[in-house]
Amino acid sequence: MESGKRILIADDDPDIIDLLETYFKRAGFNVTAKVNGKDALQAAETEKFDLVLLDVMMPYIDGYHVASEISSRLGSEAPKIIIMTSRDVASEKGIALLSGATDAVQKPFSLDELDAKVKAALEQ
Repeated sequence: MESGKRILIADDDPDIIDLLETYFKRAGFNVTAKVNGKDALQAAETEKFDLVLLDVMMPYIDGYHVASEISSRLGSEAPKIIIMTSRDVASEKGIALLSGATDAVQKPFSLDELDAKVKAALEQ
């Protein structure tokens, strides 16, 4: 149980938001969800999160740009970031890491895989 840990989920797909919100709330996380990059960036700057799950392709600002802005603006106070992408994660992981992300996961993903990546990121 990750009681007290805060996760920001940013994805423009309401089904993914619902799935991840339900899953991580049941796991004991406090969850905030946003449906576009602009709102996700604003939330990350005004609230304290332990982890951000970011879709790459979102309205207004893409996930890589959001990750980069969070990392540069918050510095050592930045939350861990995991990029979620439907693109080939093998080729996208380098871009994700350069943008400030801790890891990347390819959609569709299993909840077990994502859960393992979240736990690993929070332990770093």
